[in-house]
Amino acid sequence: MTLMMKRAGRGHSLSGIPGTAQGELALPCRACPQDGTGRMESDKLGNYAGRSPTRDPVIDDGLGYFGNRELYKTYLRDHVDEEEISTCSGFQAMFLAGAKRGKGLRTTGVGGVTCARHNMWRPNGIGDLQRGERYCNMDFILFSLILNAVVLYLILSYDIACQYSKKFWERMKGLPEAMQINPETTSVWFKVPSFHILGHKWPCHSPHSFHWMWGAGMTDGEDVEQNWEFTNGAAGSTKMMGPGGRHAFLEGLFAFHNWMRTVSYRKVLSQRLVRDLKEGRKHKEAFEAFTQVIEAEKPELVVRWKAWVKDWESSQHTEGHASPFEVSKPVKSLKEICLQLGKDELTRTGQGIEIERQHTSSTFIALGLNIEDSQRVLAVDIKATTDRSPSQELDLVQRKASLLRRVNRFRNMQRVFMPELARFLPAAQHDILDDRTRAVETVKLFMPSELGNDIREKGEMREAELADTLEDLRHQLRLRSGTNRFCHRNICGQKGLTRGQGVLRQTEIRIHKAKLRYRYARNALLRIRGHGTWEKMYRSLADEDVRGINERAWSEEEEAERERLRALGEIVEGGVEAAGIVAAGEGSHTMSWIWYKTNLGDDDAEIIDALRVEWCKAYARTRRWHEDIILIEEEMRRTIEYGVWMGREWERCAAARSVASPALAEGLNAYAKEHVRREEVTCQRLRNQWAGLRLKAARYLERVEDFGPGIVVNVDGEDRDEEDEEGDVAGDEVFDDGDPEDSLEAEDL
Repeated sequence: MTLMMKRAGRGHSLSGIPGTAQGELALPCRACPQDGTGRMESDKLGNYAGRSPTRDPVIDDGLGYFGNRELYKTYLRDHVDEEEISTCSGFQAMFLAGAKRGKGLRTTGVGGVTCARHNMWRPNGIGDLQRGERYCNMDFILFSLILNAVVLYLILSYDIACQYSKKFWERMKGLPEAMQINPETTSVWFKVPSFHILGHKWPCHSPHSFHWMWGAGMTDGEDVEQNWEFTNGAAGSTKMMGPGGRHAFLEGLFAFHNWMRTVSYRKVLSQRLVRDLKEGRKHKEAFEAFTQVIEAEKPELVVRWKAWVKDWESSQHTEGHASPFEVSKPVKSLKEICLQLGKDELTRTGQGIEIERQHTSSTFIALGLNIEDSQRVLAVDIKATTDRSPSQELDLVQRKASLLRRVNRFRNMQRVFMPELARFLPAAQHDILDDRTRAVETVKLFMPSELGNDIREKGEMREAELADTLEDLRHQLRLRSGTNRFCHRNICGQKGLTRGQGVLRQTEIRIHKAKLRYRYARNALLRIRGHGTWEKMYRSLADEDVRGINERAWSEEEEAERERLRALGEIVEGGVEAAGIVAAGEGSHTMSWIWYKTNLGDDDAEIIDALRVEWCKAYARTRRWHEDIILIEEEMRRTIEYGVWMGREWERCAAARSVASPALAEGLNAYAKEHVRREEVTCQRLRNQWAGLRLKAARYLERVEDFGPGIVVNVDGEDRDEEDEEGDVAGDEVFDDGDPEDSLEAEDL
């Protein structure tokens, strides 16, 4: 405690140690507004009731990171038996609050509040827990840290925010009057951290997601989990300590964590701004391309959707407002999906009477395209079925015989429309043309497009084939998404899951066939026409492009795991299925280009609904990245301005106290001047390092349209240069960070 008093400048104050204010010894978050708040949770720092508090007292009660113990105990006595009921998922935090075994323990852990954008423990934001993570404990801890502060906007991130928010204002009235805030002048929003929200029920997702929160930037709310990882190693040491020793030890631990976070600002904020500029540009371009496609067909949809998103954000996600980020259509049942698959199969493989066509060049090319498609389908089916039954073998033999008849018919027509074919072929390919022993699915047809003849008809037919194949691919991907969604929501148990996996396997095979057909047709069209403007509509189809409208691309870590599963033969093609309204990786999700052209019709209600959800999400993501650039630039400015202010404060402290001892006066002056010099050097280094990045951010914000809300900050234009160097303040260490806003939470410390 003595060191904390010294570093806080209490030795330079006329009031000395007795004049220390509540929370004054805690290191503040320099990048935050000084009246801001944070994120709540608890951790495992239990303590046995061994030594008496009279023999090992707490001597800095409420001056640092812990709140005032006496006020805390008085408040808890009146709220010890409050019942907490969950209407959402079965949360462990709420369950353990009533089931935690506390016999022989003075505390079962600690609850804490952090700054949710910079991982800093808040002054007076720590409190002991007696029976787990109860509302009464977390209420007092939260309101302790905003005591004597002017708070206008408060965003609270908590694992169980959907439940904690209920009766929040009623519970506040039970706190001491000095700790209460005015609900008429303070706006409070409750959010669930981005990773934890996946465990909540569907109705909680849209109202409590950071992704759809106006002004949140790229905050995820998961920062306190990283902080507990840093402190968990102390749990074993603190269990047998007395109250005073444990209190002092944890105060020092939290102070050390805050100091390491403070010296990491130089690197962390730079990294975040570089990331935001890159991602912001990428998402802006993807959103604009998506919007242009929809506006070309139905511009009124974009106007309606944009108004819906802005109305949703202006209401700040209050209950009762329909969410633009949720699909309004009911999920199809598995039987309906199976029926659709059956109809598709009937359309594709109907073995009825062939219709005789007139022998024209168009019918000749169409027959060749049909045969090529049948060959690809047959080849995939042969590979997909091993250890076949007699009935399966019979089916394949019949399909091969039917395909062989069409190949022979094509060869007869080829002699009419391509009489000089043999003359154009190299000698090595003559044998292929006349070979009657090759497997029918591998027979090479030698289509006109393979010989370089410039025929307009074959180009038009290849382009039509590309359009049909893309539509078929989108259709199959929608079926896969519908099946996944139904299985996630409605199926549990081996029987249902096995049936669902069977449907998914059928769909995956069809997706794979459509992918191969598209690539083959595109390569053929490229040989016919060469490179040109048509490639903007029919792009090269990579594996990562083949994903549903509500699926995202694989991350690097997921791709590595995917390769491992592929080696084991357990891989499933496609993207990562979104887990409902909010999915893992939602902030960096971009939609595949295959959905940019969908030929919307008035009767396409299902696809329009899906496109609406993805467009609104893309719009919100673009706004969040834009907001984050504004927020980080402002955080850089605040960090520098706080250092300038601290330098002035230490300058004032140097002459604030008159002492009789010359040696003491010299020591006080030297210590204050040392801090003044440190702040000056640090601020200048931050200005130099951040100048180039801040200039780029300012230029980016000038070029970009106003996707974000009305956040206005002054961009400091002084001392700018083009150096974008990255580095640390001497001795700094960067912790794993998670870009959150203001939030709450608890674990068993």
